Amino acid sequence: MVNAEKKNPELEQNKKDGEMSLIGKVVVIGLFGGVFWSLLSYCTYVFHFTELSPNLILKPWILGDWKNKVLGQFIGIFFIGILSIGVAFLYYAFLKKFQSIWVGAGFGIVLWLLVFYVFNPIFPDIKTVAELKRNTVITTICFYILYGVFIGYSISFEQNEMKGERLAASTNE
Repeated sequence: MVNAEKKNPELEQNKKDGEMSLIGKVVVIGLFGGVFWSLLSYCTYVFHFTELSPNLILKPWILGDWKNKVLGQFIGIFFIGILSIGVAFLYYAFLKKFQSIWVGAGFGIVLWLLVFYVFNPIFPDIKTVAELKRNTVITTICFYILYGVFIGYSISFEQNEMKGERLAASTNE
């Protein structure tokens, strides 16, 4: 009787906790990555390692001087987190099968090039790369590489874990 109870999947004690889907994990990874790395970037702005702050994302679209204060910085960090979800989905769509730190680093460099060369005209307060201070260029490249590695490796890891779980489940049946 005891063995029959352990194998019955309908019993409450035998049900697994509902795990988050891979898409849900991509959303969480993107949000956390954007908030975490832009918060660290704000710290580098406060300590004058870079000229650029997270509120830069607000400047083209929102009026008012409040966006240059601390509230504007934190709202900018929040919006970067939301935008980062889309970036995480881009990685998921095209690069999830690669489990390499170098793919994530390359992804970060491509993002940096997009922001500082392609999207530069959208942001009126960003100088061209040639006009930026060396500390700003080096710091931002490093942050984008770290961000790319975080997003890339986290998504690839979750993809491989889920694939491994599915494989293990199919061999147990």
